[in-house]
Amino acid sequence: MSTANAEEIYERYIKALPADLRLRIVEIVVRELAAQAPEKGKDKEQPRDLMDLHGLGKEIWEGVDAQAYVNHLRSEWDHRQ
Repeated sequence: MSTANAEEIYERYIKALPADLRLRIVEIVVRELAAQAPEKGKDKEQPRDLMDLHGLGKEIWEGVDAQAYVNHLRSEWDHRQ
């Protein structure tokens, strides 16, 4: 069915219907299309492994002394109390 035919069907049969009935038609069409469509990403996506995140963002911490950073955080906590 071409777009022109779809437009003609809409104009002729659907546009004049009450809004609640048009919404019901949309719901039926969407449900049918969703049932026919293959699951999105079913073949493409594999479950993620937590180890895929290993080393992510390590450049943020380059040149930062871990103990100095912890000491700084602890001093902030002391000032808040």
